[in-house]
Amino acid sequence: MNNITSILLILVAAVVGCLIGYLVRKNIAEKKIGGAEELAKKIVDDAEKDVETTKKEVLLEAKEEVHKLRNEFERESRERRNELQKIERRLIQKEEVLDKKADSLEQKDDKLNKKIKDVEDKRQEIQQLYDQEVQKLEELSGLTSEEARQLLLSDIEKEVKYETAMLIKDIESKAKDEAEKRAREIITYAIQKCAADHVAETTVTVVSLPNDEMKGRIIGREGRNIRTLETLTGIDLIIDDTPEAVILSGFDPIRREIARIALEKLILDGRIHPARIEEMVEKAKKEVENIIKEEGEQATFDAGVHGLHPEIIKLLGRLKYRTSYGQNVLKHSIEVSYLAGIMAAELGVDVKIAKRAGLLHDLGKAVDHEVEGTHVEIGMELLRKYKESKEVIHAMSTHHGDYEPQTIEAVLVTAADAISAARPGARRETLESYIKRLEKLEDIANNFEGVEKSFAIQAGREIRILVKPEVYTDDEIILLARNITKTIEADLEYPGQIKVNVIRETRAIEYAK
Repeated sequence: MNNITSILLILVAAVVGCLIGYLVRKNIAEKKIGGAEELAKKIVDDAEKDVETTKKEVLLEAKEEVHKLRNEFERESRERRNELQKIERRLIQKEEVLDKKADSLEQKDDKLNKKIKDVEDKRQEIQQLYDQEVQKLEELSGLTSEEARQLLLSDIEKEVKYETAMLIKDIESKAKDEAEKRAREIITYAIQKCAADHVAETTVTVVSLPNDEMKGRIIGREGRNIRTLETLTGIDLIIDDTPEAVILSGFDPIRREIARIALEKLILDGRIHPARIEEMVEKAKKEVENIIKEEGEQATFDAGVHGLHPEIIKLLGRLKYRTSYGQNVLKHSIEVSYLAGIMAAELGVDVKIAKRAGLLHDLGKAVDHEVEGTHVEIGMELLRKYKESKEVIHAMSTHHGDYEPQTIEAVLVTAADAISAARPGARRETLESYIKRLEKLEDIANNFEGVEKSFAIQAGREIRILVKPEVYTDDEIILLARNITKTIEADLEYPGQIKVNVIRETRAIEYAK
């Protein structure tokens, strides 16, 4: 019983303690909350005071900035207004000056119009006096004004012709004294230092045979050997009654050379049948290719031209088997390179360009039978393809007059080409074309009025013209020679140059009886 009572007392004491503790904590918490509210209220009041102060400061700064901007704007406005006033004053001054000038011009215009009127009046008076003088002159001379004009013009024309002839003669003599001597020295020096082999142009090649029995072996059973050889080489074999000889006929010199080498190898070997023919033709092709390469390299070495593309060297080698009017094109190209280089050195221009263009000027002839176009255009395309310089391409493109020369090297290449082609023995011309050229040369001279006879001599390199002495004077034949020269240059194609020699002769013949 006592234990229960003790427990109850303990429980009651615990409850009373908890209640007292709660009341004490509540009282403390209420005091803290009240203090916090007072602190918060104080902080809010302080913040409101700070905001109000800051607001006043910002407003004050804004007013000051506005005042400052207003002062600056007013200052700028005053400056612009002053500047506009200055400009306005200048414009007013200029306007006044222009008005004064306009008034002055009007006065001058009036004076000018008055002078023009006075001049016109005087011109009419002069015209009347002139008409009167002309009428009097016509009455005195018995000639009309038109007849007198024609007579005067005729006299003036004679005087002008005489003076022109004398002027031309004087200029030509001076030019010859100053330029011809130097040009002759350069060209003569170049020609004397150059010598090249001459090769006659032909379209056939003769192959010698050890005996006539070999002809039958070349023909073969039912002609199979000769057909095989002709098919593989593209060359016609002519086997006729010519003793111990076979003729190879074809326009392609390289194919002809391949056929010649192959046939000679077959003759030496003695075994002639289609399979062996095919083998020998292949060997001949390789041999010709090696010859072409070697000839191209030798040409560049002889000409002193280096750095060419390998394909250009091969094309140069092909020119060994190309001829033009009987002249070997490769030898001609080397000669042109040599001549152009010598003349370039004498004149002090670029020797390398001159020699290079001279060597390559006929490059298009290596393939002109395979590609359409002139050999000049083909050569230009090939040089562009293999990255040759523009200077070299231009210098080689002008040698036939297709393009106007723009450099001294181009002129030298053209001159060297003409020298190489025109020197005696360089080219062989057919009799028919030779005769036609001489006849046309004489016809050109005979078409001029007053020409009695003309004779083409020196293989067409000179023409002597006899004129009627009563038609031309000694001074007028100078003009005649010049006119004939211009006509020949325009109408006739010829190698080198043609000397025009006009002769006027007066003979007095009497008989003693």
